[in-house]
Amino acid sequence: MDFIKRAMLSMKSKKGRTFLLCAVFSAILIFVLAGLTIQSAALTTTENAKKSVGATVTLSANREAAMKKNQEGSTGEKPDPSSFSLTPVSLADAQKIADLANVKSYSFLSSSSAGASDGITPISTESESETTTGSTASDGTQGEPQAVGRMGSGPMSDIKQSDFQVSGVMELSMSSDFSDGTAEITSGEVINASDKETNNVVIEQTLADANELKVGDTFKVTDPEDDTKTYELTIKGIYKTSENGNSMGMMFNFLNPANTLYTSYTFANTLKGDDAKDTIDSASYTLADPKQMDTFVKEAEKLIDTENFSLQTNDQAYQQMLQPLNNVASFAKNIVILVAIAGVIILTLIVMMMIRERRYEIGVLLSLGESRFKVVLQFFSEIIICMFVALVIATFSGNIVGNVVGEQLITQQTESVSQATNNQGQPTEKGDRGSERQGVPGGGSMNRLGASSQGTAKAIEELNISVQPKEITIVAGLGLLISFLSIILSSSGILRLQPKKILTT
Repeated sequence: MDFIKRAMLSMKSKKGRTFLLCAVFSAILIFVLAGLTIQSAALTTTENAKKSVGATVTLSANREAAMKKNQEGSTGEKPDPSSFSLTPVSLADAQKIADLANVKSYSFLSSSSAGASDGITPISTESESETTTGSTASDGTQGEPQAVGRMGSGPMSDIKQSDFQVSGVMELSMSSDFSDGTAEITSGEVINASDKETNNVVIEQTLADANELKVGDTFKVTDPEDDTKTYELTIKGIYKTSENGNSMGMMFNFLNPANTLYTSYTFANTLKGDDAKDTIDSASYTLADPKQMDTFVKEAEKLIDTENFSLQTNDQAYQQMLQPLNNVASFAKNIVILVAIAGVIILTLIVMMMIRERRYEIGVLLSLGESRFKVVLQFFSEIIICMFVALVIATFSGNIVGNVVGEQLITQQTESVSQATNNQGQPTEKGDRGSERQGVPGGGSMNRLGASSQGTAKAIEELNISVQPKEITIVAGLGLLISFLSIILSSSGILRLQPKKILTT
């Protein structure tokens, strides 16, 4: 063990050289450890966040198949628009899919409309001369559906415009307006599964203020097909929406965001009549593991008639979350590789210069009968001692460096993805089932369910970077490898020489 003693004496006598080796090795190991911790944190965050963000699968009528059937059944040159119809989704089939494994949560949607009756007046942007719905009309009556603004021309021209858009849900929290922050409850509670078969309703703040309504109050609405048939609703909650609507909302009351009523899907079915019993417009399923989405869809398709119904998948939130995290993990991996390679080169050059300065010492040791192997072990011992000092420094410093670098990386990547999403709009992907990979088809706020990008942003705001024993072990192993390679590469040339030649040159 004389070579270890000689190594300690050499390091003590050459403090400057020892400090240089420790400083260089510390810098190498700090960045290697930072890269490993960032990579590990990114992978861990991906695993944790994907469970909270999830992916959405929506069951609804197959529009493409319905249109194709309409074209095939048409005797003329073009399809008859009045014959186009969609088959409602069976509630029993939707529940079977909800019972499959990997379903984290689910909600049912059934949309309808209603007219204003006692106790409520819809929000309208039209003048009184044009609008009489829900307010005192010229004959002094109240609550008759708006008679102006027919739905264009053709088969729909004789349909009277309703005052309210009724969005029947099972879990209001799964509606995208609420999950992405467009709407939020200001008082009371949301509609949930316990409101099944009830007439509870959640109304917009502006509508509530205009009618001086609060939680617990009641009002009446009329059947969309029969003005004389009314239903009494009890206000369970009041929400506020930041949605401004569009020009159509100024023309038709039921398109005004403030006139959207959220009820249980069972009440929306009541408004649609007996034919809608035990049916829904669509069902949305949030998966616990987005990676198993394709498997889930295959299992779900076995439970439905794929000619009349389709499953649309939406893992945009998951993919949006995954992209910056994968970029950060990949960048961190590249840091480790590049720093390790650079470390080998830098240490090799330093050790090579150190060995050249110690040619006389090497010659004397070899001439005294010391084996070349022990001489190499002496140099290796010096490097290893410096490595362990550097490892201690890196253990305490790597966490700080990793957090600083990691947060900068995740912020940059998140901003890049957000800018790309804003520039490109909401991207859609074509699935192999012939339908767009997006939310519930049909458009409109009442038809949108599922995960939102708001949850994605929260999932990738920061990385939980901390040095773990696993990373320290890997860094120690890389340090040994770097030390071994640097010693072998730097000492191979001079140790081939004979002692006499070393001492005489």
